[in-house]
Amino acid sequence: MKEVKRSIPKFEGMGLIKGRPAYTNDLAPANSLIVKVLRSPHAFAKITSINIEKAEALPGVSLVLTYKNVPRNIFTRAGQGFPEPSPHDKYILDEYVRYVGDEVAAVAAENESIALEALKLIEVEYEVFEPVLDFEKAEGHTSIIHPEKEAHEMFPIGFEPEKNIAAAYNMSFGDFDETLKNCEHVVKETYYTQAQAHTAMETHASFAYLDLHGRLTIISSTQTPYHARRLVGRALDMPIDRIRVIKPRIGGGYGGKQGLHGEFLVSLVALRTGRPAKLIYTREEVFEATYCRHAMKVEVTLGCDKEGNLKAIDMEILSNTGAYGEHALTVFMVAGSKTLPLYNKVLAGKFGGKVVYTNLTPAGAYRGYGAIQGNFALESAVDKMAEIIGMDPMEFRKKNMIRQGEGSPVFKIMGEGTEGVDMIIDNCKLPECIERGLELSNWKEQYPRKQIAPNKVRGMGCAIAMQGSGIPAIDMGSALLKLNDKGFFNLLVGATDLGTGSDTILAQIAAETLGIPTEKIVVYSSDTDLTPYDVGAYASSTTYVSGNAVKRAAENMRNMIIDAGAENLEVAVEDIEFDGEYIKTCNGQKQISLEQLSVELYYNKHHKQLIASGSFSGEISPAPFMAGFAEVEVDTETGKVDLINYTAVVDCGTTINPNLCRIQVEGGLMQGIGMAMFEKVKHTEKGKLLTNNYMTYNIPTRKDVGKLTVEFIDSFEPTGPHGAKSVGEIGIDTPPAAIANAIYNAVGVRIQKLPITSEDVLLEMKK
Repeated sequence: MKEVKRSIPKFEGMGLIKGRPAYTNDLAPANSLIVKVLRSPHAFAKITSINIEKAEALPGVSLVLTYKNVPRNIFTRAGQGFPEPSPHDKYILDEYVRYVGDEVAAVAAENESIALEALKLIEVEYEVFEPVLDFEKAEGHTSIIHPEKEAHEMFPIGFEPEKNIAAAYNMSFGDFDETLKNCEHVVKETYYTQAQAHTAMETHASFAYLDLHGRLTIISSTQTPYHARRLVGRALDMPIDRIRVIKPRIGGGYGGKQGLHGEFLVSLVALRTGRPAKLIYTREEVFEATYCRHAMKVEVTLGCDKEGNLKAIDMEILSNTGAYGEHALTVFMVAGSKTLPLYNKVLAGKFGGKVVYTNLTPAGAYRGYGAIQGNFALESAVDKMAEIIGMDPMEFRKKNMIRQGEGSPVFKIMGEGTEGVDMIIDNCKLPECIERGLELSNWKEQYPRKQIAPNKVRGMGCAIAMQGSGIPAIDMGSALLKLNDKGFFNLLVGATDLGTGSDTILAQIAAETLGIPTEKIVVYSSDTDLTPYDVGAYASSTTYVSGNAVKRAAENMRNMIIDAGAENLEVAVEDIEFDGEYIKTCNGQKQISLEQLSVELYYNKHHKQLIASGSFSGEISPAPFMAGFAEVEVDTETGKVDLINYTAVVDCGTTINPNLCRIQVEGGLMQGIGMAMFEKVKHTEKGKLLTNNYMTYNIPTRKDVGKLTVEFIDSFEPTGPHGAKSVGEIGIDTPPAAIANAIYNAVGVRIQKLPITSEDVLLEMKK
């Protein structure tokens, strides 16, 4: 392999360093109307009157939007496949407001100061209701958050809005009760995870204008351009052939930009006024009024025999979707489907629970997407069981975990395809990840704890994880390759680069397949008019799904080049070979360079444009695996925890670009560490978010974390493009459990609620 396994810089890196216009706000026309949103001060209320006359009369105001003058079509903002597995429970603007920060009205004005002044002039009266703020009390609460009759599910997902239930699911295999009764040891524990914020550097941004033909063009920092086009069409009651969505560079997404936010409003303003309009969220708006991670309560039951063989697993989840049901079912499902198969030798298992509405910021997609919540609970409980058995926790995992050539009942029952996927793991280097991680972390010498000072103890903890590579049997990617004169190529993909470097990686896959240098490929991505269909960047799908589409397109292009070369050289196709630079006969007597062939095709004779396409939708979702090892230092006088070392060893198949893979894992680790130790969400008793900026919401910087060690195991996924699996999400999964386990091993207290604070540790130690 010449072009893959090669750490070339991201294509756009130098341009971004030089500050060239790239992001949504950089590209918005100078004469754009500025859109600002009036947001609800109440967690749950009904608008009884709204007067916009004074705002409309303010010089410089072009348009004021309320629920009275916008289309009333119910939809979901979740950028997912169609039919969406999220309930349709959202309007562009509604007479009900369901959390502090919900949209009440929008103003479009000549500049920001006028727009903000106009917001102050809108007079609103509310009928205030008792909010649902505790998700453990949401089901059956007297306040029904979604009383509207139009709210509906696209197919059965357990949607019961009259009970504040957005989704529900239950499954089982084997005789769980009987199996558990026969187990020598049983662990039953409850864990809580919080509503983590994405904190991408670029806030949510979009602008819209009408083009020469009167078509609506939306430029947005979206992860899902094609889904965005469909959802805007649904909300505005417009045919999608009148809508174009373009994604420029994105300053981070992590799932937060998988859903739509300002796109509906800028589109309406552009359509109503004929002027370009832009909406750039403030940092406070991103925290309060976009998405957060689904907070969860996870109850885990494990049963084990005296030899240390896990026999039964039960995971019961209550998930908080906030005010709207975006990704409610799918995040919940992944909490089971990407954790339970890790321990596939159990005789019986159960998984189930509910996703409930509350009057808090809506939850949505976030890197790790359910798996990190489930992994924290399961891997913490597994550690506790290993202690009861008297086994080293990694030896216990090795005894019970999934291995290459094995499957799991969970794959068939909970597969993400239409009828589930009965999947056998053809490529699993988890044992190798563990052995290398034990070596790198110095586990045998450091586990379980070491006293390094009278008030300082270091502890070691571990966790394992698996993820997926796209959603099988549902999501699709596609690609086009165009041979240009002088022998270079355009690669057109609908895949969405979030700053991850996927444009670069997809070019490397194409180049490897064609046998040419990556530098010969110019990538154009994410324009619904010009690039082929792709679901977008989510579910760890780009390298595997879009990469396979690119590989197929490149294989087809290679065949077209050979056909054209054979015609030019006047020999049979079977007598031709192509080495990436020359098309030549097998006996070496005739040849023509790719550059010269392109000139011949387009300027001299033949007159045939070579364009190849490829599409891919996987039948399975190959799992990347990871072993994580945390070394913490705990101050026994204060409870303060410092992360000294974190070691991650990953099996993601072939690393197409090793440096970009490492950056992905390191970034995921930092977010997982943030969820475990730093990122605390606080609300007032009336539901207002207090941690709505970087002064009050603490995310870890590089200085807050000790040494990060990331390595990749040599691996090859037979169904992946040049052997690759996904790497985008796997890094985030293990830190919460590994860190919690390390703290327990250090000082003997097991914290079961995230984030783990100094106060938590100290109070538990005092108990």
